[in-house]
Amino acid sequence: MLDIGDTAPDFELTDENGEQTTLDDLLAGESLILYFYPADFTPLCTAEACSIRDMHEDIVGVGIKVVGISPQSEPSHRRFKAKFNIPFPLLFDKNKKVIRAFGVDGPLGFGVRRATYLISKEKRIENRVVSDLFVSSHTQFIKEVIANRR
Repeated sequence: MLDIGDTAPDFELTDENGEQTTLDDLLAGESLILYFYPADFTPLCTAEACSIRDMHEDIVGVGIKVVGISPQSEPSHRRFKAKFNIPFPLLFDKNKKVIRAFGVDGPLGFGVRRATYLISKEKRIENRVVSDLFVSSHTQFIKEVIANRR
């Protein structure tokens, strides 16, 4: 798992619309909240996405982008975004290459750890939280990021 001060690995993934995006694209002039989650439509992942959705205006207001990554397909991400009005991109990591690069692959390669990273424009990990079962840890982390940027 990446630690504070580490350099975030470059990547290229597709979003819910099949459009390619890179870490450089996402960091163009802004910091990034990059969160990893196990699966669309599961109770905890839905609660997490909706809590981030509800803070999205505040996140963008302090000059930060937010993006989610999971191994679900583009069509699954499209349905998930539509059903819950998710305003930020969800990236499809089919082979879990980025998930592994960030060190958030599940035990024995099964699943994905719930992790949220704050990445600077210079690709440095500024902070992170890992909490597989407690969405509130991620929500509180993002609230603190917003408060520190104001």
